[in-house]
Amino acid sequence: MTRKLTPGRLVIASHNAGKVREITALLGPYGMAPVSAGDLGLPEPDETGTTFAQNATLKALASATASGLPALADDSGLDVAALGGRPGVYTADWAERQWFEGEKGRDWYMAMGKVEGLLAEQGSDVDRSAAFVCTLCLAWPDGGTALFEGRVGGTLVWPPRGSRGFGYDPVFLPQGHSETFGEMEPAAKQAISHRARAFAKLVADAFG
Repeated sequence: MTRKLTPGRLVIASHNAGKVREITALLGPYGMAPVSAGDLGLPEPDETGTTFAQNATLKALASATASGLPALADDSGLDVAALGGRPGVYTADWAERQWFEGEKGRDWYMAMGKVEGLLAEQGSDVDRSAAFVCTLCLAWPDGGTALFEGRVGGTLVWPPRGSRGFGYDPVFLPQGHSETFGEMEPAAKQAISHRARAFAKLVADAFG
């Protein structure tokens, strides 16, 4: 059983403002006062893990150790069956692109096209099943950790459909639904998302 969280400050081990807002909204009702690693000036550790769990643990422990507070980190991405689980922990890396004048950015259409191209190389009968995965790590300053995983399975479609969401959402059709994550209303996507499922496990364990 996971150590219980008591109301108070909790570090969100992220410098991503959007992710911090989302996690703050999820944890606010439980008396937590989330503060981001960015706001505390904590460094971002290199994500050297080869699994979502390893990277989430690296980030959570770094923030907990540096701040002296419990910390929560997540690592998430797309797991494509026919590609041996790729892009996996490299989900965002597949979108990295060099723009003009040496400026870097993320091109998600390019990333979706890369996945589709690799599937196409395997022929028309290729297994198009995939899953979005989110692993949360809750860490304490003394080195204790707890992991929670959420998955949502589905199928990859082409061409992309919908302009909502982000990342690979327009090509991901969740199982049992007729709209891609890119077509769904944000609230509908959130209700079944991999992050929501991981958080439901954390809440049941850490606040139950």
